[in-house]
Amino acid sequence: MPTPEAPSPAGALVLEPAPEKIIVFDDVSIAFEENRVLEGISFQLDHGETKILLGVAGTGKTLILKMALGLLKPDRGHIYVLGHDVTAMREEDLFALRRQIGMIFQESALFDSLTVKENVGYRLIEEGTSDEELERRVREALRFVELERTIDMFPSELSGGMRRRVAIARAIITQPEVLLYDSPTAGLDPITSTTIIELVVKQRDVYHTSALLVTHRLQDAFIMASHRFDQKLNRMRPIEKGEPVETNTSFLILRDAKVIFDGTALELARSRDEYIREYLS
Repeated sequence: MPTPEAPSPAGALVLEPAPEKIIVFDDVSIAFEENRVLEGISFQLDHGETKILLGVAGTGKTLILKMALGLLKPDRGHIYVLGHDVTAMREEDLFALRRQIGMIFQESALFDSLTVKENVGYRLIEEGTSDEELERRVREALRFVELERTIDMFPSELSGGMRRRVAIARAIITQPEVLLYDSPTAGLDPITSTTIIELVVKQRDVYHTSALLVTHRLQDAFIMASHRFDQKLNRMRPIEKGEPVETNTSFLILRDAKVIFDGTALELARSRDEYIREYLS
């Protein structure tokens, strides 16, 4: 199990190179009053892996993301992120660790009074990045999500799908070690949802960023498992017959506060568990 890093003498968290195990949940449980939401949750997110969290509403998927960020502490167990035990960290050290994490919220969470440039570059502005460097990196992030033309627009001028893409640009601008996606396609039409998932696949296959992704849409999960981003074509495409099917994507299914499946797409397809088969159908 990873050991927590000690703060430096000056009190600042020393961030080491990313370990092989990016996130580790070790026997984690949490309850609210009499409602046990998660019980004995254990899983690992490997370096470069994308793990898709599935389950019906109320099974604690988003809660897992919040605990990984250190926003909530479990009643029992330990959570390690980039080798640090977030369940035992001070708030000032959590701030330093969160700079290594990109978060994409379900509702985008953009600042309405700021331009797209100011939203995407918000963390860089806080860090005192020069105007020239800010402009370059914001444009680079917006180019990745194919929205460079929106740089001077306000969120109110964007569609729902465009706001989600801007939120992805904001999350990746600092080149984080890990990305947390909270239902990034919720409330979007199928075509726009596919566009968002293509960006997630692009981030996975081009930059190999580790990620936890919560979704209620099984079709999103299936697309991620059966497609890869082709850099020559500059688009996502289905895995062809005869190609290696491994996409470094795995699945974790929650039910009744517990993990009932943690494995690859192939293992999921071969599962004989009645609940899982009914859920997937």
